[in-house]
Amino acid sequence: MNGPYAEVIVEVKSASVDRPFHYGIPSLLAERVHVGTRVLVPFGPRRVEGYIVGFSDTTDAPEKTKPLLEVLDDEPPLTPDLVELAGFLSERYLSTKAAAVQALLPSGMRAKATTFLRIQNQPEGVYLPGSWEYELLQELYQSPNKTKEQLVSEHPEWRPVIRSWVEEGVLQELHGVKHGIQAKTMTFLSTPLTDSELQAALDELSSRAKKQRELLTFLFEAGEALLMKDVFAETGASSATLKPLLDKGFVVKEEREVNRDPYADKQFEKSEPLPLTPMQDNACRTIKNAVDSGAAQTILLQGVTGSGKTEVYLQAIAACVAQGRQAIMLVPEIALTPQMVEQFKKRFGDEVAVLHSRLSTGEKYDEWRRIRHGEVNIVVGARSAIFAPFRSIGLMIIDEEHETSYKQDDHPKYLAREVAMYRARQHKATVVLGSATPSLETRWWAHQGIVQRVEMPERVRGQKLPKVRVVDMRHELQSGNRSMFSVALKTGIEERLERGEQIILFLNRRGFATFVLCRSCGYVARCRDCEIPLTYHKARGLEQLRCHYCGYAERMPETCPDCQGDHVRHFGTGTQRVEEELHKVFPDAGVIRMDVDTTSGKDSHAVLLQRFRQGEAQILLGTQMIAKGLDFPNVTLVGVISAETSLYLPDFRAAERTFQLLTQVAGRAGRHELPGEVVVQSYNPQHYAIQFAKNQEYEKFFEHEVRHRYSLNNPPFYELTSFTSVNEDEMKALHIARALEDLLRRALDGRDDVIILGTSPAPLARLQGKYRFNVVLKYKKFKPVSRPIREAYHALQGEAQKLGGYLTIDVNAQMIL
Repeated sequence: MNGPYAEVIVEVKSASVDRPFHYGIPSLLAERVHVGTRVLVPFGPRRVEGYIVGFSDTTDAPEKTKPLLEVLDDEPPLTPDLVELAGFLSERYLSTKAAAVQALLPSGMRAKATTFLRIQNQPEGVYLPGSWEYELLQELYQSPNKTKEQLVSEHPEWRPVIRSWVEEGVLQELHGVKHGIQAKTMTFLSTPLTDSELQAALDELSSRAKKQRELLTFLFEAGEALLMKDVFAETGASSATLKPLLDKGFVVKEEREVNRDPYADKQFEKSEPLPLTPMQDNACRTIKNAVDSGAAQTILLQGVTGSGKTEVYLQAIAACVAQGRQAIMLVPEIALTPQMVEQFKKRFGDEVAVLHSRLSTGEKYDEWRRIRHGEVNIVVGARSAIFAPFRSIGLMIIDEEHETSYKQDDHPKYLAREVAMYRARQHKATVVLGSATPSLETRWWAHQGIVQRVEMPERVRGQKLPKVRVVDMRHELQSGNRSMFSVALKTGIEERLERGEQIILFLNRRGFATFVLCRSCGYVARCRDCEIPLTYHKARGLEQLRCHYCGYAERMPETCPDCQGDHVRHFGTGTQRVEEELHKVFPDAGVIRMDVDTTSGKDSHAVLLQRFRQGEAQILLGTQMIAKGLDFPNVTLVGVISAETSLYLPDFRAAERTFQLLTQVAGRAGRHELPGEVVVQSYNPQHYAIQFAKNQEYEKFFEHEVRHRYSLNNPPFYELTSFTSVNEDEMKALHIARALEDLLRRALDGRDDVIILGTSPAPLARLQGKYRFNVVLKYKKFKPVSRPIREAYHALQGEAQKLGGYLTIDVNAQMIL
């Protein structure tokens, strides 16, 4: 403790109280409070949870300062560096400090102030069974730990009785805390007896107490404490059998904490490090040298699909841990987690903790506690695993670093790459950004020399990259093939089915918007100013095409403006429709479909992928969750149903994401002994993203795209911040957006490094019954504009709420919806 006052961030997510509050520190709690300690504090009429973020000797109003009520944990859940990180999240992404703190902790941990009822005096009168009063008394005797809130929720009719009895002094209200998720405990049994003491105990027991004698002998022979439920199952004993042995001291019962281990029932065969190719060895040595340097560094590991990046990760992490430091490994998709976890568990065993959204709340909490207590040195997980509470991080690896899933959707809307680089500065650690198709920003930093770039341009087994064939679906249509499968893809599937090989079919379907395309010539309706595909809208019977960046709109054309054909359609195909068509065309082929609908269960990704690996189906059909990272030896054909779907989303990154997806999905074929082939179907096969992906030409794509981005003042040359005004009333939502735009223009007028795009409907212009309008800001550096952005945002948050809506902000937006 460093002062008489604790500075506490209270768990109230409101901008009006977004600052530390001072609380006195009672002498009884003085030894238990530290930076990062979770506490219960009075806040107005309420009791709320809070986190100590500092200490001070003075406060502006010491006479009003209230004391801390309770410390909620034996050990502070937040380390000092995580408290500092919460400050960075709040400043960088303009979230409340409370929201930033909560982002660092496992879900379900939050405590809640509550009220318990205790019988203080017997009520006057006699109450018959069935009356409210009688039932309430019985409940209070039988379930003393139920809260007042629970009782009233289950029996609202008891509310007047409770109120009356509290006023009369029959019941006493006790204020306490209902904790969130807790450590799991189980009952263990053991015997403290020696050989001679055991014989004496058996002689003392009645000869008729057969079960007691068997139970005692079983525990003695075990020689260690055993789970009570297992002992009962093995011996047929019960609580009645156990009680006399406990009373005599022959058996000891104790409660022990046990981990809810999500992988307790799985066996992982130990793996050994593989010999590295010269290319892998160079990459591994570069990472090790960076970790050894003791300085914060960032490395781009750019390796083609199948180049052996995972083995480099494993050996670099082993070297980091050997130095007594910790490592974090991020993967972008839940579908990739089972495969990566298996590889890490085989190599490092119990030294690995796993954090991702498909674990239960209890499992996540126990894995987090293992990390916090220093029981593990390696974490594998999705985006939020970057907040693992390690004390000495040496290495953080972000695999498939280009993936959009590394951007958080809720406040604080952080980007994992930025968080990793901030933590690297805190811990003097190394960040490795791994990808076959790096994000344009990361590759540009490497071009500028800001990050070090290491290349792995060849596959680890020397296999050639798969042959990619692009099929022009316009020609298929002209020749009379109206099926969703080209002749080349259909033939390829038939050949693989006959040979017993496997096929992956990828549907390039992202987002919600529908683009407009001419099936005769490939024309796509685009904005005249932004070169972004226009989005199809239909409202009040009117068909319109809109640009979601500048607001430009035009009528839906009846005929194609280029070829005057009448095959103009708004375009989109779902995985269910593709699956139905597969069953019609290939009725004997087993199909596994992986999309949002089929992967909602806890272990559904792992189960479906394991079924495919074991050969239960020959065709795996899916969206982007199957496009990267997966390694199946028997897959020799990859088919892309509709390559351009992601090209026509209203997003300046559309070409980049299309190139990345096609390159990644093509890399699923021919990864082992069997050669691979890729068939890409497209109505616009000449688009540069498709042509560069066909030939796996990342550098040529980068050079082309970076010139395009420069001409339009888009990232990596400018950063974007997007504001979204939301309201059930369209005019109120529009009013807030325009008021915000006006504030920004007045504050930033005259700056040549800032561009303000005018108010326009959001791409998802109406969602869940609410209208949405965007204001987008472009700027070269965030720091010079952060204050006017923050002030404008905070100035209109309250007004938006008064009008029944809300205003959100996304700093460094990766996609504008």
